Amino acid sequence: MRPSITKAKAEYPLNTCTVSGDRLKGGDMGKPLDFIYKQEGKPGRLVRFCCKDCIKDFIKAPAKYLKIIDDAAAAKSKGMGDMPMK
Repeated sequence: MRPSITKAKAEYPLNTCTVSGDRLKGGDMGKPLDFIYKQEGKPGRLVRFCCKDCIKDFIKAPAKYLKIIDDAAAAKSKGMGDMPMK
């Protein structure tokens, strides 16, 4: 695994799938799926999912789900821990 992916996983702000809200570790869906979302002109972003179906939903509305991740990262940096999903 590349060091940048390892770091991104360690810093990932959610313990739940950004789409379904299911737990990523120890959840019913098994091992989390790591997905690198790429936008032209921007670095790739790690997004973690509970299953393949959630990746399909993410692709339909990435801005919605990236905002959830960004909001959780902002809360985490302020010491607020994980934010609720919805």
